[in-house]
Amino acid sequence: PFSLTGQPNAMGGREVGGLANQLAAHMGFNDPRDIDRVRRFWRAPRLATEPGLKAVDLFDAVRDGRVKALWIMGTNPAASMPRAARVREALAACPFVVVSDCWPTDTSRYAHVLLPAAGWSEKDGTVTNSERCISRQRAFRAAPGYARPDWWMLAETAKRMGWRDAFDYANPAAIFREHAALSSFENRGARRFDLGALAALSDNEYDALGPVQWPIPPRGGASVPRLFGDGIFATSDGKARFVPTAYRPIADATTPERPLVLNTGRIRDQWHTMTRTGRVPRLMSHSASPFLDLHPENAAAFALAAGDLARVESAHGVTVMPVRVSADCRRGEAFAAMHWTDQYGSSGPIDRLTGGATDPVSGQPELKATPVAVTPVPVRWRGFVLRRREAAMPGGEFYWSRTPLARGEAGDLAGWTALPGGDESEDWILSMLDAPPHAELVIYADPRRDVFRYASIVDGRLDACLIIAGRDAALPSRHDFAVLLGSLISSERRGTLLAGSNRLVDASVGPTVCTCFQVTRAEIERAVREGNLTTVAAIGRVLSAGTNCGSCLPELRRMLSDAADGVSALVK
Repeated sequence: PFSLTGQPNAMGGREVGGLANQLAAHMGFNDPRDIDRVRRFWRAPRLATEPGLKAVDLFDAVRDGRVKALWIMGTNPAASMPRAARVREALAACPFVVVSDCWPTDTSRYAHVLLPAAGWSEKDGTVTNSERCISRQRAFRAAPGYARPDWWMLAETAKRMGWRDAFDYANPAAIFREHAALSSFENRGARRFDLGALAALSDNEYDALGPVQWPIPPRGGASVPRLFGDGIFATSDGKARFVPTAYRPIADATTPERPLVLNTGRIRDQWHTMTRTGRVPRLMSHSASPFLDLHPENAAAFALAAGDLARVESAHGVTVMPVRVSADCRRGEAFAAMHWTDQYGSSGPIDRLTGGATDPVSGQPELKATPVAVTPVPVRWRGFVLRRREAAMPGGEFYWSRTPLARGEAGDLAGWTALPGGDESEDWILSMLDAPPHAELVIYADPRRDVFRYASIVDGRLDACLIIAGRDAALPSRHDFAVLLGSLISSERRGTLLAGSNRLVDASVGPTVCTCFQVTRAEIERAVREGNLTTVAAIGRVLSAGTNCGSCLPELRRMLSDAADGVSALVK
């Protein structure tokens, strides 16, 4: 009865048969009567009679040539699938790939045909949440240009393939009526999913539809707020089915060579592969770049400290990323967020390290248990680049991550080999600055201190700057330069532009904890200390932090606990 997933319309997707092993309206391939019922309702004599390929198996079939045409809608498998490098090989080898999406993604690079899709705010239809409540989603802005909703693309393609009558939908209301009618077709209480009372909605009634819970059968038409309250379940004998699941160890065990288990997952302010959220500066203010979490004991055992670069290697791939030491990470494990792809950092996607073992029932891949080796990478130089526009990173042996700014973008840099020399160095610097031919370059070099700074001035304004140092302490504040991006730089100021300061960051600012109200960690710590605040509610009253979406509440509670521990230690 519950759809315990991270998707906003996972229940709705299953209602319409959105998985390869399902038919629509809660019917399946394991019952020949369901197959016959859907075949007759849709008048589709060649309806599939057995499940299709689940995601991991599908891309294996694409790679070995069994699948020769693929249409990918609103997802980014080139980044999110396990063995991501293998998935990319499959996409590159596929003779015909269609991608429908709102933005360029890692997957859209492989498309032979790219279809512009309407986004969430531009689509009209319904969604269903975990307690079976169907809600109307109404567009509140027009789709730009030639962008169209997914149903329209599918219907128009089907019409051009010869099935005009079967796909002659005028609008989402027509599709919903058919969906509701199928749910009730030859149902008579056999299937709990039943929208029969909604099968005859007019367009106006559909537009005005309020939230409603299924089942809503055609006779009686009353919504049932709670299923199984009568003790009768949706099985042949009315009894619940408990499925005992035998313990199985992870597919690949750790070894002395790969002693840590890599866990992957989400962080607070990002969504999936950052195709949208990665473009919003506010959402990058809490965690601005990818990281590898290690427990303090494991970090010490591998001679790694916070901010160091680590080489992470599995049987399927390798990457280099910065270390974050955290007691939140369990001993023997490493954690990396799934969100950063190679559009946003050289370390992504992390799923190129994860294996392709799957659960035999659900097909869910083992994304959270991959044995890895973690070794330090000696850093020879660090730096950052600031640009007024998005630009590609030049090649070379170095780590980079990209963060959007209000006036452009920032990139963190760290290298483990020497920078290019001679003419190669000049080309590399100009490429990093993305400097147009008419740009004026300002250079500050102090080889004795191993400090090099470059700025590009275009039409009198700071267009980009590149700061490189052999020691962290020689890096000025990135914030000091970021506020100057796009500003007019007078001829008098150009001589001192790159002098900078020796602060690493503005300590009074620090990371943002509450994204909704842009409240930083330093502000919260000061308010707790000076106001003797002891509850999350008190922080909310003083700073508003934690009073909107609530995603920062766990961190606020940890900060209060840390503050209390600090006071206790002082008393002792």
